[in-house]
Amino acid sequence: MMRKKMNTHDEKQARRMQADREELAERIAHVLPRDSKVEVQPGLVLTRLSSPTGPEHAVLEPWFCMIAEGAKDVLLGNEWFHYDPAHYLISTLGVPAVGRVVEASRERPYLGLRLSLDPSVVTSVMVESGVAVDSRGEGVGVKGVGVSPLDADLLNATVRIVRLIDRPGEYRVLAPLIVREIVYRLLTGPQCGRLRHLATVGGQTHRMVRAVKRLRDSFDKPLRVEDVARELGMSVSGFHAHFKAVTAMSPLQFQKHLRLQEARRLMLSEDLDAGEAGYRVGYDDQSYFSRDYKRHFGKPPMRDVERMRKLATA
Repeated sequence: MMRKKMNTHDEKQARRMQADREELAERIAHVLPRDSKVEVQPGLVLTRLSSPTGPEHAVLEPWFCMIAEGAKDVLLGNEWFHYDPAHYLISTLGVPAVGRVVEASRERPYLGLRLSLDPSVVTSVMVESGVAVDSRGEGVGVKGVGVSPLDADLLNATVRIVRLIDRPGEYRVLAPLIVREIVYRLLTGPQCGRLRHLATVGGQTHRMVRAVKRLRDSFDKPLRVEDVARELGMSVSGFHAHFKAVTAMSPLQFQKHLRLQEARRLMLSEDLDAGEAGYRVGYDDQSYFSRDYKRHFGKPPMRDVERMRKLATA
């Protein structure tokens, strides 16, 4: 009898999740009838794509990401993360990464959602809910990106926030409550350790948050790992090990990725040549910059920029 009840419950939950997935896909497709990426409300971004994409380099800010239809891969350091309608992705530290949509077609387009995670909201929900906050070993070694199976309650909360998109008055009042619910469900799920990256509760992981901010704020300046470690009150070896455990990169690799992405942006948006862009992000040697750029993006700077401009006007 007990097994029969459990089977019935599982079947009901599976039907509920399938209905919610279908509704989420329909609503995103309705808001975005053509391929595009739009911030439909502050902090809430929807994406529609009708074909797979090549590698796209970006800095992953603190986000909760879901897919209603299709699939995507994200590369952090040397580790790939795959997610789809049955899984969600969390990013918490503003790390450079590479993403690519791997499942999309005109008949079944990629339909994705991205919700910004506010550290103050995460901290508030953690404190108010009574979720255990033990800084001993909290989040140490937990990377800034992770994927977990999607559960029925988290999916349903996401559907409810998307329902409010076309009702701005209700969105302003109700969306913040649903965001707090989403954060709570993340904190009480398998991503709890990763969410603590965003909470201001101290510990080694939060030293890494400070380190990431330090590197991002001064990526164009020479990096002395010894100075950063001393500022954080850590040994050089300890800092290096913790930083790589969380970001999947060494501090120098992290800085290089930030420099190259900013150089690409400067050439695209400010029409700088390769020499000037490289100099602006901290490279004194143009040939060294060109070699690093080609190794990272696959083409020399100006050829890559020309390709990006053609894609943007296609």
